Amino acid sequence: MPSSIARYRRALPQLDSRRPFLTDGGLETTLLFLEQRELPEFAAFPLLNSTEGRALLAAYYERYLAVAARYQRGFILESPTWRASPRWGEALGLSEAELEALNWLAIAELQVLRERHEVDGQPIVISGNIGPQDDGYAPQGTLTAEAAEAYHRFQAQAFALSAADMLCAMTLTYAEEAVGITRAAAAVSMPVAIAFTVETDGALPSGQPLCEAIEQVDQDCAVPPVYYMINCAHPDHFSSVVQGGGSWLGRIRGLRVNASCKSHAELDAATELDQGNPQALACAHRHLAGHLPAVCVLGGCCGTTDVHVDAIARGWESR
Repeated sequence: MPSSIARYRRALPQLDSRRPFLTDGGLETTLLFLEQRELPEFAAFPLLNSTEGRALLAAYYERYLAVAARYQRGFILESPTWRASPRWGEALGLSEAELEALNWLAIAELQVLRERHEVDGQPIVISGNIGPQDDGYAPQGTLTAEAAEAYHRFQAQAFALSAADMLCAMTLTYAEEAVGITRAAAAVSMPVAIAFTVETDGALPSGQPLCEAIEQVDQDCAVPPVYYMINCAHPDHFSSVVQGGGSWLGRIRGLRVNASCKSHAELDAATELDQGNPQALACAHRHLAGHLPAVCVLGGCCGTTDVHVDAIARGWESR
């Protein structure tokens, strides 16, 4: 069992920063398409089982940490554990004990990177990443909030025992799972950010409008998420939604977007990586900035690399 103490769990520095923190981009798509690595079940965390795999992951994060240093920004190190939950662990032939150990190891590896790169005025937050119980684009089934809380308690508890400062649930497709994860996080006294994905019309894959999903989670959780993010969607897919205004936009504090304008269905069927245009992506962020003044985290998702995050950071500075 890990014995390290979390550094920022009780006071997340990105919440008080005047300049958004940076984070990484599309981990799994980078590994699969650019590094030519096989990812059974689209899971990156099994790489932690080998010295070579850990070195590959460290090199991936180092590229983004260099971008943060270039712009003198704080950084959020997101663990490679998006699929390190019971359903996917079982599919990969892992016992719960092995899965728990890999979640701990993921955080321990990020601690090493933090000690190597953190400097005064540029804090590095360690985030335990949680993914959906089913498919991140089109789930075949959904969980009730109660079932989701029970399912995700495994990872929430593992990260609570580690040096993780927070949890981040990414690519969520419906509100009930977000409610369950938020309750599981509260049960172990962990702050959590909830990242919804949206389709080309700006609504969740469930069909629920983004504003309603955020309001539902806030209403159904005694301890709500510290903030929300939009991830795994191109800005073109949700720009019209956020331009509509509303107080709920103040709850969106992070953007981790796709490089491609393609729909989820098109991306799922793709055999080549669509990296879009980093400069165009940065321009799209500048247009969003006036509608999302509370944003405190900027990064990428499918198809993005450190080149995209660099362009986004530079564009945000010059807006």
